[in-house]
Amino acid sequence: MKKMIATVLILCLVILSFAGCGGTKETARRVYYLNFKPEQDAAWQALAKTYTAETGVPVKVLTAAEGTYSQTLTSEIEKTDAPTLFQVSGTVALDTWKNYCLDLSDSAVYKQLTSDDFALKQDGKVYGVAYVYEGYGLITNKELLHTAGYDISQITDFASLKNIAEDITARKNELGFSAFASSGLDSSSSWRFSGHLANMPLYYEFTEDNVTSQPAAIKGTYMPAFKNMWDLYIRNATCEPTVLSTKTGDDAVAEFTSKKAVFYQNGTWAYDDIKSIGAGNIGYLPLYVGVNDENQGLCCGTENYWAVNAQASEADRQATLDFLEWVATSETGTATLAGQMDFVSPFKNAKPTNNVLCNIMNEYVSQGRYTVTWAFNYTPNVDDWRADVVSALTAYSAGSGDWSAVNSAFVDGWAKQYKASH
Repeated sequence: MKKMIATVLILCLVILSFAGCGGTKETARRVYYLNFKPEQDAAWQALAKTYTAETGVPVKVLTAAEGTYSQTLTSEIEKTDAPTLFQVSGTVALDTWKNYCLDLSDSAVYKQLTSDDFALKQDGKVYGVAYVYEGYGLITNKELLHTAGYDISQITDFASLKNIAEDITARKNELGFSAFASSGLDSSSSWRFSGHLANMPLYYEFTEDNVTSQPAAIKGTYMPAFKNMWDLYIRNATCEPTVLSTKTGDDAVAEFTSKKAVFYQNGTWAYDDIKSIGAGNIGYLPLYVGVNDENQGLCCGTENYWAVNAQASEADRQATLDFLEWVATSETGTATLAGQMDFVSPFKNAKPTNNVLCNIMNEYVSQGRYTVTWAFNYTPNVDDWRADVVSALTAYSAGSGDWSAVNSAFVDGWAKQYKASH
């Protein structure tokens, strides 16, 4: 009897051991991706479900609200079930998050990059891998432009853009549309100007001064060009400048797609939002601000680097690396990046995209136009710096503040935020 009981106990322990191993395999390996791009949330959720169905590894995707990624990451990274996969925006952000970034030098996803230009490197280590190459400029409705009596080929610099925009404004009641979609300063839209338009004076200053790392201070040499472009936007738009604080990104999209505006500043990532006007009607112009306009191309680069949480468990780190390899190499992953997300990805197995904006971006490069690189990646305390710039722009646009306050938020604010972050 004792021998039978002992045998049964041993069998139970063996069964429990197998069950425990099975349970551990199911639950210990996980992926948790904190996604930066709200416009791709649905595609990431679907991709995560597909991967889990194929592998049994649970993949959670949380998408931060527009303009809140840094705060969300700061909150989530300290939790017990912290993200295993997140994004760093460049060398400045790496200073903050380096301790959480696994060295990816030996990873399969790093080895899939077409060039080391798409790796975020420091101290001989690879801390991030870019997953998309993007460009932004002035998205243009060529049909509306033609209705106004112009062809997109006639816009070659700031002067020609200004002349055409102001002529459209003078005839907007007759034409039934305006030159520019609203330059909303709501948080869902303001990054287009405190980040992307602000890049123009930063790029030309840094190029002139041979800046190759984050400077402690800036001079604001090309702030007059920034002012000229901002004034052009807000004086020739679908709305009065006084209401910009309440105008959203969705407002600008609606104005453009409903053919109320000819020009809309945004990037390749916005293609899904605007493709309803028809591929043949879509044009894409550089952000001509009156500085070295000749032979200028689009503003191209990336601030989107995947980083794997070095402080996650070994099992979760490996699960995350496996997931990234699958996204970058599998038929499903590459098709989703190019198709559903409209990404131009820097991976060897990347598929071509149907994104018309991406194709025009590549045309500018093939023509030998110079690329305006993303100088805003050097911004110190980026969220705080941009918030101050937006506040000053809002007051200036509403008539309750002057341009000197914008200039101060831009230039003096840079030094202030650099000091705070160092």
